[in-house]
Amino acid sequence: MSDFNWQLIPSFLAAHQHGSLLGAARALGISQPTVGRHVSALEAQLGTPLFERTGRGLLPTPAAARLADAARAMEAGAQTLMRGAQQAQATLSGTVRLSASQPVACFLLPPLLARLRTELPGIQIELVVSNAVSDLQKREADIAIRMLRPTQGTLVARRIGQVGVSACAHRDYLARRGVPQQPADLLNHELVGNDRVQEITRGFAAMGHPVGPDQFALRTDDLIAYWAAVRAGLGIGFIASYLLRNDPDLVPVLPDLPLPSLPVWLVVHREIRSSRRMRAVLDFLARELPPFL
Repeated sequence: MSDFNWQLIPSFLAAHQHGSLLGAARALGISQPTVGRHVSALEAQLGTPLFERTGRGLLPTPAAARLADAARAMEAGAQTLMRGAQQAQATLSGTVRLSASQPVACFLLPPLLARLRTELPGIQIELVVSNAVSDLQKREADIAIRMLRPTQGTLVARRIGQVGVSACAHRDYLARRGVPQQPADLLNHELVGNDRVQEITRGFAAMGHPVGPDQFALRTDDLIAYWAAVRAGLGIGFIASYLLRNDPDLVPVLPDLPLPSLPVWLVVHREIRSSRRMRAVLDFLARELPPFL
């Protein structure tokens, strides 16, 4: 019975205890038809009836009585296992130093770190906020969230998703200057670009539209300042798509513009990945961060 569906057991136990599908449904907080389907599916799996349906409710068969004893023992074992796991999580303690870029640290991580605090209350987080790549080999951080895969053999990386990039501008800017209809139209607009980082200028060159520094109304490598400049209506910029979700004043333009997505990596030093608290935080981020990306 390797394919036995153990998720049917709670409905069976509730029906056995309360003597009716309605009573079981109320106890479990699900619908009566759902409990009925679960009981029927369990009977089909076992190949034997578990209840006699009568006008006064459900009468357990001898098979149901035997199964109920085994199911209650299984339920007790599962609860013991869960309590042990929760106690193990609660005993994890210590500090984990986490490195992330400004937008990730300021906009993605805060709700996740609040959830982490609830799940792992004994662990404290030191958050290193920097657009520079922290050196894990020198222990500047324990865990890093990076957009580049590390090449050092002493580091272990796990890809957890990717971040889309959107060309966008404040709606007031677009009302004033018009909405670009094709990539070449960007050359007739104010642009927000980078200072020393060259990804945007290389992207324009790859599209066949080379631009120089004087094409940009503002240039900065500070990602929060960059985002704030676009929000202030200085021009069209290129923003991580997750920053647009809760900002109705920023409007995407040129949705077919071929902008590369940025891979997101969780990186840890090979020597400390076996630490229980490091592993707990690493696994939490790997599970909870991708939906936000």
